[in-house]
Amino acid sequence: MRESKIERDFCKYATKSGCIAYKFSSPARRGVPDRLIVCPNGVSFFIEFKNETGNLSVMQLREIQKLRDRGQRVYVCDHKGQAETILDLELTGAV
Repeated sequence: MRESKIERDFCKYATKSGCIAYKFSSPARRGVPDRLIVCPNGVSFFIEFKNETGNLSVMQLREIQKLRDRGQRVYVCDHKGQAETILDLELTGAV
């Protein structure tokens, strides 16, 4: 499945769950995660979407590590349903 389809389907699910799924981009910093998810329970986290054969670039790995070093949760999702499962866990506090 295409990365864009996985991301689009997730964004619909997140919106129905009461979350905001911001498209996250930083012109000055390449490699930032695709989405910043803001949940109604006050939880926020980042998601990088890949297709099943996609790999993270060195820049993406570096940016993800910078965010994690600062206490941020960052997930890499590469198949349909994975991001939805993570969102459900974040919404219930199971993460």
